[in-house]
Amino acid sequence: MHGMAQEKKENKKLITKLRNKYRLVILNDDTFEEKLSFKLSRLNVFVFSGLTVILLIAGTTLLIAFSPLREYIPGYSSTALKRDAIRLAQVTDSIENQLAFNARYVQNMQGIISGKAPLDLSDSLVIDSLNQISLNLGITEEDSMLRKMVEEEERFNVPVESDNRGASQSLNFFTPVKGLVTNAFNPEENHLGVDIVAKENEVIKCAQDGRVLFAEWTAETGWVIIIQHAEKFTSVYKHNSALLKSQGEEVRSGEPIAIIGNTGELSSGPHLHFELWYNAYAVNPQEYILF
Repeated sequence: MHGMAQEKKENKKLITKLRNKYRLVILNDDTFEEKLSFKLSRLNVFVFSGLTVILLIAGTTLLIAFSPLREYIPGYSSTALKRDAIRLAQVTDSIENQLAFNARYVQNMQGIISGKAPLDLSDSLVIDSLNQISLNLGITEEDSMLRKMVEEEERFNVPVESDNRGASQSLNFFTPVKGLVTNAFNPEENHLGVDIVAKENEVIKCAQDGRVLFAEWTAETGWVIIIQHAEKFTSVYKHNSALLKSQGEEVRSGEPIAIIGNTGELSSGPHLHFELWYNAYAVNPQEYILF
């Protein structure tokens, strides 16, 4: 009993101390004139200090959560950085797909100009990429119809004549070189172009505006240059003695691109072997160009 009474007495004494009023006075150090005074208790000081701390914590939290300052706090990520990272990942994936398609497309064209069997490029990646390769000239109603046809057929089979009736006649082709056609287009004998004999060192010119897709040496056909044109046309120039353009360059219709020659194992004299492809099908160049 004595212990409990002592504890109650100490509690009352503590409460009394907390409620005791104290006077805080600010004096002039020279004149001792009273400038400002406050009446405070220990309880008031504790309550005021506690509220101040709570307000500071709440204000700091709100400032960090709803202002750009949060990006400077370890552990917080930037929304802009996340958005940029996602966009860059999408661009990278698109570039990788395009590079993969370009590699397979060039490999297939190398096989074609060397007389090898074409690769199967009928998957969706190639179809989507090939739709964008025509120099970004826009999608017409004719393009949409051709895309549907491509999805249903093999792309690189040499067609019979009737399969090429849908080829666009809207482009005006420039004659690559004037000369004598000594060997005409004959897909039955796997001759997918025309052989044109001309003067030695004659300049070969681009048949239509486009971009150089391939410009390299091959053992069988020598120096070869392939140009991608609008409306899914591609022109091929073989057996050249020299190339005047490099892969990736843009060329204009009638612009010099090579010098006629006699290079490659399949050449028997100075001439140009010229091929014209539409939508990855070989067509007869003499139906489009007067040599």
